[in-house]
Amino acid sequence: MINIKKLSFLALLSVAALVFAYVESLFPPLFASVPGIKMGLPNIAIIFTLYKIGAKEAFIVSFIRLIFASLLFGSLLSLAYSFAGALLSLSAMVLLKKLDLFSLAGISVVGGVLHNLGQIIVAICVTNVSEIAYYMIFLAVSGTISGVLIGLTSALLIKRIKLKL
Repeated sequence: MINIKKLSFLALLSVAALVFAYVESLFPPLFASVPGIKMGLPNIAIIFTLYKIGAKEAFIVSFIRLIFASLLFGSLLSLAYSFAGALLSLSAMVLLKKLDLFSLAGISVVGGVLHNLGQIIVAICVTNVSEIAYYMIFLAVSGTISGVLIGLTSALLIKRIKLKL
């Protein structure tokens, strides 16, 4: 039997992630000399889903957001980059949550850094230029900073919002 309340809430979380992605796309690059660095605002909805509902649902919300964000204000290539990053990131966050070794902020940091790593791997495959890997230094720093901020924000929402699905 389909749980309409759960399905509706997953739709709302998918829309929230998409709105966060759109809002994030409106901001200029944080550092003009280092393009591609973003806060990862959609991950607030993804992490919330992971902790409040479950891993399967977090994957669903994440991939719905990826598809629609690419269709609305991205491209097929951006979908490939985002898909690789999201798959690697979310898989690691699910595993670390199960192991219960890190705080939510720590898991978010790992997710942020691995999202960037997934994108670097796709970039190397697309361009056949392995030197792109050096860019990971800057992305690891930005992924750590944004991972902490997103993790703390997510933890606050998870603590304050009660769900009964």
